[in-house]
Amino acid sequence: MGEEPRASGTAVTSSTNPEQIQREIEETREQLGDTVEALAAKTDVKARATATMSRASERVRRRPAPAIAIGVIVVGLLARRMLKN
Repeated sequence: MGEEPRASGTAVTSSTNPEQIQREIEETREQLGDTVEALAAKTDVKARATATMSRASERVRRRPAPAIAIGVIVVGLLARRMLKN
């Protein structure tokens, strides 16, 4: 009823009811706040790196064998390279 779809998928009403308009404004503010929050989280490189390191550390604590194997391989390759020079 008097609604036109927007590019974002939400509808714009042509309501003249002040209460309805106020609800729409509040809803839009909330959506905008969520969007800004999501963008801020994506651009917080330090927090994302910390979270990634935390998950990796937890994986190593739960299953240390693969990490130890990789460490042994890396040390072996480095030692081999140093001995060739």
